[in-house]
Amino acid sequence: MKITVVGTGYVGLVTGACLAEYGNDVVCLDLDQRKIDMLRAGGIPIFEPGLDDIVARNVQAGRLRFTTDINESVAHGTVQFIAVGTPPDEDGSADLQYVLAAACSIGRAMTEYKVIVDKSTVPVGTADKVKAAVAEELAKRGEKIEFSVASNPEFLKEGAAIEDFMRPDRIVVGAEDDRAIRIMRTIYQPFQRNHERMLVMDIRSAELTKYAANAMLATRISFMNELANLAEKLGADIELVRKGIGSDPRIGYSFLYPGAGYGGSCFPKDVKALCKTANEYDMTLKVLEAVEDVNDAQKSLLVKKVTQRFGEDLKGRHFAIWGLAFKPKTDDMREAPSLVVIDGLLARGATVSAFDPVAMHEAQRILGDKVVYGKTLMDVLDNADALLIVTEWKEFQVPDFAGIKARLKQPLVIDGRNLFDPALVRDNGFEYDAIGRL
Repeated sequence: MKITVVGTGYVGLVTGACLAEYGNDVVCLDLDQRKIDMLRAGGIPIFEPGLDDIVARNVQAGRLRFTTDINESVAHGTVQFIAVGTPPDEDGSADLQYVLAAACSIGRAMTEYKVIVDKSTVPVGTADKVKAAVAEELAKRGEKIEFSVASNPEFLKEGAAIEDFMRPDRIVVGAEDDRAIRIMRTIYQPFQRNHERMLVMDIRSAELTKYAANAMLATRISFMNELANLAEKLGADIELVRKGIGSDPRIGYSFLYPGAGYGGSCFPKDVKALCKTANEYDMTLKVLEAVEDVNDAQKSLLVKKVTQRFGEDLKGRHFAIWGLAFKPKTDDMREAPSLVVIDGLLARGATVSAFDPVAMHEAQRILGDKVVYGKTLMDVLDNADALLIVTEWKEFQVPDFAGIKARLKQPLVIDGRNLFDPALVRDNGFEYDAIGRL
């Protein structure tokens, strides 16, 4: 099938590459010439394990190509996936200018039937706006060309996006005409040969499903963070509590790990956008507003632990940080807890050295020379008053405790991801401060 993907960001590039991998003829459009030049030269503008191999293989096979030409991209695909950014506006709502600009471009250039698919995370009612934008452009041209609009939200985890796309838990499609549904079933048939994974529903329900999923996961994280903070006060161990409640099949173990707060491009933005949508209908989502408040506070927890140990004035203190990306297996630092931690330490007069396996270039872009960057995880430890762990990279999980102790000014680890057994760390001669652990 001939498919166009508008946008070569995280969702667009993964979608285009994975659809090409299953034999589709895919064109990816982006108006950023620099990004298209990079892709044509074999580069990848984002970090995602395995994506470079899939892109290279399908470019070589002629199934995947990149363009800045809107007319070419619209003419190519019977299906037009819109996978552009929807950044938060100042009031927390999703900014739809790029989605609607893509819709208008399609309406201006299309000459035959198209299925226009919202792949971006968009508020309920966006499909109606896309439909109106396309119809308006056709009317300006005096054309009556049939088209369909569908919603097909993505459920991709950064760091595991290829696996998520190739072996999806579910494929949500919101569509309201049989022709569009048949086409979407054709596209996704190879991804569900083992059993039916495609859930077809009305468009507004599909749009809400994406927000509801992310809001539920964010809620579980904030819930456990609050319990972990309470566990510290009560003298309980949150890890034992997690196992105790996770063993209930109605609850399960996923997303019950306390930590330094969630970040990234999805959870913070989507919780805000869903709350804003509710406000527009004279509703307040009290639970989700609390989820957001808890997360904002949790990002400052490591700084609070530092000041409890060293005082508010941190002049002359130096701290080492392991982990800058908001989660492992990505270089994404959007809304990352590390940024809050670093800002809090610097604001109190401390100096900071930091290491991350893949996000160093992104950190340098955002933070510049505010921090010292290490080439290895051990480089950043010299003369530090404490090691702060902010991201749970696998390579941090079995460290050389003797080597760490030798480099630190004092043997103190403040663990924002509960990576270690407290008894093990203390047996190695460290003071260990985790989140809700005994």
